[in-house]
Amino acid sequence: MMAPEDNSETRNDRQSVRALERGLEVLRCFKPGDRFLGNQEIATRTGLPKPTVSRLTHTLTRLGYLAYSEKFGKYHLDSAVLALGYSFLVNLDVRRIARPLMQDLAEYAQASVAIGVQDRLNMLYIEAYRSSATVTLTLDVGSQIPIATTSMGRALLCALAETERETLLSQVRQRNEADWPRIRAGIDQAMKDYAEQGFCFSLGDWKRDVHAVAAPLIPSDGSRILIFSCAGAAFQLRRHMLEDDIGPRLLNLITNVKDTLDRHS
Repeated sequence: MMAPEDNSETRNDRQSVRALERGLEVLRCFKPGDRFLGNQEIATRTGLPKPTVSRLTHTLTRLGYLAYSEKFGKYHLDSAVLALGYSFLVNLDVRRIARPLMQDLAEYAQASVAIGVQDRLNMLYIEAYRSSATVTLTLDVGSQIPIATTSMGRALLCALAETERETLLSQVRQRNEADWPRIRAGIDQAMKDYAEQGFCFSLGDWKRDVHAVAAPLIPSDGSRILIFSCAGAAFQLRRHMLEDDIGPRLLNLITNVKDTLDRHS
């Protein structure tokens, strides 16, 4: 069984609507590549009883968030979910502003450039551009990668306030107890790199053949932190290239995007 992520804070919140929480947990079960899921699969992923899942999927289908396939006897996401996600993306000015700059950097580095935001213990891609030569990393909008071992996740940790960071690290440790010493060492090194250079690395820590650098954009209006990354094949993006060339270019990109956002705010 896939253990549901820690939601103790919401469970102890008297203002929280438990039925709504459970319905959203059902929708969150659908990951990229999961076109169809049955009630038993959803029950396994959420840890909810199957009868409860059946009621939730019925309700979500009636509301247009799920649709039922008679052929497969399973559910898939429907248009109401798309409408919510589309509204979220359209209202992000940063995507429109950053896109041409990301394209330039991706073509220069022959790599993939992306923007991500935190989604529990993962980073969620909200924009991505990869050069025609990028073959190692083919993630797109909606993809998720782990916070613990990626440059994008490490940059987020570095940008968070200490209390938020420690809370998140505690959750990461609970989910990765066996690998925690290695994970913690990588995060500690990322903190040093960020303090000295303003960006973080992941050099084969997440995927052996992927090297990446990332840095945060902390909006002036106090909205959520955005993380920009540049990633590609390890044999192309050596550490010295990321440190001396790509990293500084990424910081320049972020500065330009932030300046434009501030002027338009």
